[in-house]
Amino acid sequence: MKNILIISGHTNLAASVANKTILDTLSKHLPEAEIVKLDELYPDFRIDAETEQQKLLKADIIVLQFPVFWYSAPSILERWMEVTFQHGFSHGSTGDKLKNKKLVLSFTTGAPEAMYTHEGQAGYTIDEFLPCYKATCRLTRMIYCGCVHTYGVSYGNRTSPQLIEQQKTLSVEHAERLIGLLETL
Repeated sequence: MKNILIISGHTNLAASVANKTILDTLSKHLPEAEIVKLDELYPDFRIDAETEQQKLLKADIIVLQFPVFWYSAPSILERWMEVTFQHGFSHGSTGDKLKNKKLVLSFTTGAPEAMYTHEGQAGYTIDEFLPCYKATCRLTRMIYCGCVHTYGVSYGNRTSPQLIEQQKTLSVEHAERLIGLLETL
């Protein structure tokens, strides 16, 4: 398999069920993948651009793993992108370091699938929230390779041991779908 870099953008992974389970499953099944937990490395949001760019240089496939917060990635993942995807590195006349690297989005939502419809409370499908990532790929000349997502794994739905186990099961299934996608790249 190719060199896989998984960037965890959860702001508090220790309190997570879904994203933590996904990453634990990926770690077991893809031991050669590098998993970066931004909340542990940079709790102060002071991202070390050079260190993170070196990780990107080694990667063939970049996976952004995150929970959807307010219809977008959490702020720590946004900050990581702001700091590491610098002009001259990722884009611009000399910025070709991400060219032809593959990007995969892997994310969870707290809200159920019904919310992400034109008739639902969000008023948009989940795919309609993704153009910024596709545009980033276009600018940096990465190859957008799709997404894997799971709905309805919110903190509010963890009110019993059975519901927690249900979220863990959904999260393992999510990780298995992601592994399946990565194997095709």
